[in-house]
Amino acid sequence: MYLEGSDQHRGWFQSSLLVGVGTRDRAPFRTVLTHGFVVDEHGRKMSKSLGNVLAPQQVLKDSGAEVLRLWVSMVDYRDEVRLGKAVLTRTIEAYRKIRNTFRYLLSTIADFDPARHHVDRDRLEEVDRFVLSRYATLAAGIRQAYDAYDFQAVFHAINEFMTVDLSAFHLDVSKDRLYTFGADAPERRSTQTAHYVMADGLARLIAPILSITADEIWRHLPGSREASVHLALFPAGTEVWLDEVLAARWERLLDVRSAVNVALEDARQRKEIGTALQARVSVSASGDLLSLLERHAADLPMLFMTSAVDIERAASGELAVAVTRADGEKCPRCWRYVTDIVADGDMAGLCRRCVSAVGGVVVPAR
Repeated sequence: MYLEGSDQHRGWFQSSLLVGVGTRDRAPFRTVLTHGFVVDEHGRKMSKSLGNVLAPQQVLKDSGAEVLRLWVSMVDYRDEVRLGKAVLTRTIEAYRKIRNTFRYLLSTIADFDPARHHVDRDRLEEVDRFVLSRYATLAAGIRQAYDAYDFQAVFHAINEFMTVDLSAFHLDVSKDRLYTFGADAPERRSTQTAHYVMADGLARLIAPILSITADEIWRHLPGSREASVHLALFPAGTEVWLDEVLAARWERLLDVRSAVNVALEDARQRKEIGTALQARVSVSASGDLLSLLERHAADLPMLFMTSAVDIERAASGELAVAVTRADGEKCPRCWRYVTDIVADGDMAGLCRRCVSAVGGVVVPAR
């Protein structure tokens, strides 16, 4: 590969091409990759006289090499690339988001042994299979982007997945299973399996860009593996997680979740509830949507992060959402509002699900 600025199309690239063809009857390179030049945030050429020079050494001192590497992946290098304090501030925020998401993923699998606790695909919870299907699509797109040297597409794909699919969705709705279910509960191990697969694969995929961060993640992943992420290959076989039918079904459920979130926020604004767990949600629908909601009735409290969900048949085809205060008392362990609080014994005050999770003897509810 020949890698240089765009001014070399008529310089080094051209002269070496002529020499190569003339002496060896072939080009001296297999690939040419050209890039633009670094300018300031206003598009002006950096110069000492303007006082707008931002040296890489200063960025390394102030923000670290990983931020500089991430900035390179964020910009479209085919054109002039802008660099300044505001640009670096956005880059630092993006880096912190990626790093903190990985830290949380690692924390959720601290007691997970891939050799003993890995759950087979067919036994995974549907929500976990759904996020793994999204991850598989991401992994395929990133590999294609690397092949095309489209590093900007790599960054945006990872950043969107971290922000939308993980932080705003899966990591949020899985907290109840991770924190309140028994350590070896199938639902908890299912979520840990999904988190392990994604943490392992994403560490491999970011390694060419965030090399130090990826190696740090690699050292904290459970299970046996290569000494360094840079000795490992990109994730293979991710297509096994793809499930277009399931993905389409859960995309519709996410649309319902968005409508429910709006209704929950309205109820919060009216001071009717504080947190979502104080709410009982009633969703009314008809036709295929009603059938979908009824099929996933057990998943809806997890999906909406509420204490209870009722499903009703609507007269019209439009989705309707109503929010009321949940019945019962607050369980101090899982924070759900339930009517099955244990009355007596060492576990008094807990809901029956939490008593079972901690290995207690379930006694009659109040």
